Amino acid sequence: QVQLVESGGGLVQPGGSLRLSCVLSGSIFRIYAMGWYRQAPGKQRELVALITSSGTTNYVESVKGRFTMSRDNAKNTVHLQMNNLKPEDTAVYYCNAASGRVNLWGQGTQVTVSS
Repeated sequence: QVQLVESGGGLVQPGGSLRLSCVLSGSIFRIYAMGWYRQAPGKQRELVALITSSGTTNYVESVKGRFTMSRDNAKNTVHLQMNNLKPEDTAVYYCNAASGRVNLWGQGTQVTVSS
């Protein structure tokens, strides 16, 4: 069974850092474009960061310079390093894997930025 499992969320003060991880099991990891999305209460889910199968990254403007996405094909894992977190980064963060007609989602991990 193909599965995505996120970890690393939590409560952090403004200006702090968190590192999210997402592990893909049950499929060939390297063929997937991987993304991190987030959904805040009352808002639509938005794409935060994307990394292609070849390693090219893209970020939403609001996180550029603060978030870094990386992938480790040997460990079937992607990471999202989040620095200088702001209260507006508070959301449930979801991992996504896409290849062709396959589109997979993790269960989500809560990130709360508050003093």
